[in-house]
Amino acid sequence: MSLDNLTALEPLIGGYWHVAIVFFRVSALVSVLPAFGASTLPTRIKLVAAFSFTAIVAPAVPTVPEPEGLAGLALFAVAEATIGLAMGLGIRLLVLALQTAGSIAGQSTSLSQIFGTAGMDPIPAMGQVLVFAALALAIFAGLHIRAAEFLILSYDMLPIGQFPDPAGLSQWGIRQIARSFSLAFVLAAPFVITAVIYNLALGAINRAMPQMMVAFVGAPLITFGGLFLLFVASPMLLTVWIDALMGFFENPVRMN
Repeated sequence: MSLDNLTALEPLIGGYWHVAIVFFRVSALVSVLPAFGASTLPTRIKLVAAFSFTAIVAPAVPTVPEPEGLAGLALFAVAEATIGLAMGLGIRLLVLALQTAGSIAGQSTSLSQIFGTAGMDPIPAMGQVLVFAALALAIFAGLHIRAAEFLILSYDMLPIGQFPDPAGLSQWGIRQIARSFSLAFVLAAPFVITAVIYNLALGAINRAMPQMMVAFVGAPLITFGGLFLLFVASPMLLTVWIDALMGFFENPVRMN
């Protein structure tokens, strides 16, 4: 191949480099993105999703000069993968909030062992229902569009090849974990309050009628009550969760 031909291929090579460096961040995020990064999905599907997001994000991101040498390429790859993984885990923590809320609700209403191993993670039945319903709601609400916007805007805060500040990243991660557990307790609050009232009433009945086997009466009651409360409260709980998800996409670095 002549020198003129190599010169003509330089823009094409630069384009491939730009797509590859964007793919590092995108693929790291997609690997843990809710629904798209589920452990039950085949790897080929995840790879197709990563390439699809890359095709959307790459044209909207400013190009950077190609690094010199293998060390420069490795630095870019590690930095981009770290940023993408951190962003994806921030979103993933919201799904963890649902799983934690389901575990708290299941323990409170004696439903923690029903279909507990239906998925890859040992989540109680309530957690499974909430997670599947929330992921379906997120897809219908445009999770893929929000994720693409989130990726494009992330290059304004964290340019290509720039490592995030370790101290700032750790503080951000701690805040996201705290928000996740706070959201989990908020979602599980109706079940916890109901369980407290139920146990207080059961204790009073037991003191009033010691000869009565309250456990035989109370166990089916709390089970039915938990399922009925899940049926009634699910729309409200999912609304609170989807608002938290969209709020994260709008402002992922907020302090509270």
